[in-house]
Amino acid sequence: MPLRGADVPRHPVRRVEADPGHPLVPDRYPASIPAVTQVLSTGLDLAPGVTFLVGENGSGKSTLVEAIATAFGLSPEGGSTHSRHSTRPTESALGGSLRLVRGAGSSKWGFFLRAETMHGWYSYIEDNPKPPTGPADVAFHAMSHGESFLAVLESRFTGKGFFCLDEPEAALSFSSTLGLVAALQRVVARGGQVLCATHSPVLAAMPGARILEAGPWGLRESAWQDLEIVDHWRRYLAEPWAYLRHLQGDEGDD
Repeated sequence: MPLRGADVPRHPVRRVEADPGHPLVPDRYPASIPAVTQVLSTGLDLAPGVTFLVGENGSGKSTLVEAIATAFGLSPEGGSTHSRHSTRPTESALGGSLRLVRGAGSSKWGFFLRAETMHGWYSYIEDNPKPPTGPADVAFHAMSHGESFLAVLESRFTGKGFFCLDEPEAALSFSSTLGLVAALQRVVARGGQVLCATHSPVLAAMPGARILEAGPWGLRESAWQDLEIVDHWRRYLAEPWAYLRHLQGDEGDD
């Protein structure tokens, strides 16, 4: 039975689907990545609140976040709905091959925080300041890398928008990562929806978040304690040399 009226979800992105006429070839990048293959074949439902994508390098989590962000209308190099910051297009064709099912009357406001390109976005903001009648913008370049990331969240992740993050922990200390969790909790309390790719078991432990683990199997919903990254960090912190001695052995074989 179709949803109607008050039954229709109102968060910005309810579902991600393949555009029926998309040009992607199944055995070529990015469609050949199992997580991407799954989204193209069966779609991906996104719930309100925070969804984390976790997995090894090359598992497709960042590719998916980038593509969903661009399908929403955000710059693949980061920024808000209105930003047109671009230095060199390197994004995959996946974003143009997806369509989003939006929530009823949902906000079109959003922001994509991409760790590797935020320095360029800070320069873009300085070169394109807010109108003089409004409040001055944050001086992001005057902050440390981690401080600037948290300042972006406080100044741009506002309202009931759709907010994407790609490995934001790259700039953050342990305590700042906890600060990021607190900032995301405030985003959710204001009605925002978050999609985040991460390697951080600290970040992925956020209460109430949904976790999707990417790997050779595609995407699977997982509990925090069952994640491969959590298992590896537990074992590494308990006995680092059980891992590091293998590196020494590799050096001796040269």
